[in-house]
Amino acid sequence: MVKLTRHTIQTPYLVGPIHCYSGVFDGDLVLFDTGPPTGEARRYLQNHFNLDDLKHVVVTHCHIDHFGQASWLEQNSDAVIYLPFRDALRMREQDKWKREMQKLLIYYGFDLQYLDNLEEYLNRGTRFSHPEKFKVVENDLPARLGIKVLECPGHSQSDLVYLFDDWAVTGDTLLKGVFQSPLLDVDLLSGGRFTNYQAYCSSIVTLAGLKDKRIMQAHRQDIKNSNETILFYVSKLLKRVEQLHPYIDEENMMELIDKLLGGRMQDVMHIFLKCSEIIFMKDFLHQPDLLRHSLVETGLYPRVTELFEKAVLR
Repeated sequence: MVKLTRHTIQTPYLVGPIHCYSGVFDGDLVLFDTGPPTGEARRYLQNHFNLDDLKHVVVTHCHIDHFGQASWLEQNSDAVIYLPFRDALRMREQDKWKREMQKLLIYYGFDLQYLDNLEEYLNRGTRFSHPEKFKVVENDLPARLGIKVLECPGHSQSDLVYLFDDWAVTGDTLLKGVFQSPLLDVDLLSGGRFTNYQAYCSSIVTLAGLKDKRIMQAHRQDIKNSNETILFYVSKLLKRVEQLHPYIDEENMMELIDKLLGGRMQDVMHIFLKCSEIIFMKDFLHQPDLLRHSLVETGLYPRVTELFEKAVLR
C-alpha cells in the first residue's frame, strides 16, 4: 500500500491553489504534477523535498499550473520527467499547432485582432522553459512502479489519470463544483479539430469506473464520489444547451457569444473558453446519442433523463 502526500501550492491563476501528490513506489520517490513556474512554488519544492531523492515527475496534463516547474526540476534534480503523449507532440510541433489553431479560429469567425490578442495573452502565460529532455508517460513510465495510466480527455485532449491501490490522481478531470467543457483544440494526429465531445463521452465511462477510488483531485474540495461530479458536469451542460437552441445554426462564434451574453464578455480568454463550450454543446446537439449511451452504460442516465430530454427537444 502506497500512501500519497498532498502538497498544496499557491498559483497566481483564477483556479487558485493546486494540489500535487507524492509517494514512494518500488523504492522510488514519485511526484505527480509540479505546480506553477513561480518562486513560491520552487521554494515549496525545495522545502518539502530532498531533490536528490526525487526519481520521477509524472504530469497529468501540460497546463502551466500542472507542469510549470518541470524544467526547473529537470535542472535541479536527477528525476525523469514524464509528459502525456499529446502534449509532447504539441511541444515538438508547436509552430504547426499555432498555424492550425489560427485557421480553426478564423473558420469559426474570429478576426485577426482577436487572434493577436489571444496570442499575446497566451504568451504572457507561457513564457517559461519547457523541459528539454522528457519521456512519454504512455510509452515510458516504468511498469515496476505499478502505476496504471488511463487516458481521460475532457478538460484537455491529453488528460491522464493515474491509479494505484485504492486511489486515483485525476488532475483536472474531476473538480467539485467547477463546470468545465473541453477546450477547443487541434488534433495534430488527424490534422483537424480534436473531437472533444466524442472523447468526453468515452472519458465519462472511464471516470465512472473510479467511483470506489479515493479521488486525488488537483483543485479545491475533496471529491467523495466520481459519479456525483460527472452528474454535476452533465446536468450543467444540459441546462446550458437549452439556452443555445435558438442559435444552433449560427456558425460565427463571436456573433453568437454576443447574442447569448448581450455583448458583456470582453476578456480574450473568457471568450475562448465560451467558444469552446458552445462548440462542445453544438456537437452534443448534433449527436446526443453518444452522451446518452455513455450515461446508460454507467447507470447514470436515469438521474438526468428529464434534463436530457429537455435539452434535445427543439
